Amino acid sequence: MQDAIKLSNMILNKTDNEQVENDFFISHVNLFYGEKQVLKDVNLNIKNKMVTAFIGPSGCGKSTLLRCLNRMNDLISGCRVEGNILYKGKDIKEINPIDLRTNVGMVFQQPNPFPMSIFDNVAYGPRCSGIKNKAKLKEIVIDSLKKASLYEEVKDRLKDSALGLSGGQQQRLCIARAIAMKPEVILMDEPTSALDPIATLKIEELIGELKKDYTIIIVTHNMQQATRISDYTAFFLLGEVIEYNETTELFKNPQNKKTEDYITGRFG
Repeated sequence: MQDAIKLSNMILNKTDNEQVENDFFISHVNLFYGEKQVLKDVNLNIKNKMVTAFIGPSGCGKSTLLRCLNRMNDLISGCRVEGNILYKGKDIKEINPIDLRTNVGMVFQQPNPFPMSIFDNVAYGPRCSGIKNKAKLKEIVIDSLKKASLYEEVKDRLKDSALGLSGGQQQRLCIARAIAMKPEVILMDEPTSALDPIATLKIEELIGELKKDYTIIIVTHNMQQATRISDYTAFFLLGEVIEYNETTELFKNPQNKKTEDYITGRFG
């Protein structure tokens, strides 16, 4: 708790310019589902064009916080959020949810392609945002598929149903669908937990490429995955952020006994 208070003070003392240089400043966030408190005084600073991993046991608040960042929790009845979340220096409560979710895309645990063609899956968002020009849509689709490392595998069957793709391909398609909206941040909620090791490796390699252009925040139960792909890691326990640091430092030299116990397998 003392570490969280120190971090909170650091956040609140940042200048406006420093806040804008980072994607999210999360200060004193508490979240309730009805009377049940799920997040407790969470304070984090998410850095631009880095991969930040949220780790911790099931039910510790990782995915809940992730969904706060693009206001997905607004859709849950009885959910109440206290505290401040700034995106590019602006309180997300003051940002139109549709605009926020355009800038902060999300990829879910289970691949969820739409029951339509590969092309139309990727073009769906741009079409809904008003882009009708066929040449422009084709450009967006091809570029997004290339950035998701999927184009070479599907370029000859863009009109085929996306449901015919393998699980790993479907997940990369979902990433391409998010990229097509030109976000600045991509949220990933355990994107490889339903995939085999080969498909998982491709997603991890893709994340390494994507962070050149996007800020990525990933929830993962796989600590080895966190060490492989992330620059920063936050360890959650019972709704609190116990420790947040550069990934190499957190795993090699944890400052909190609870973090050490978790990463060495004593619980969780």
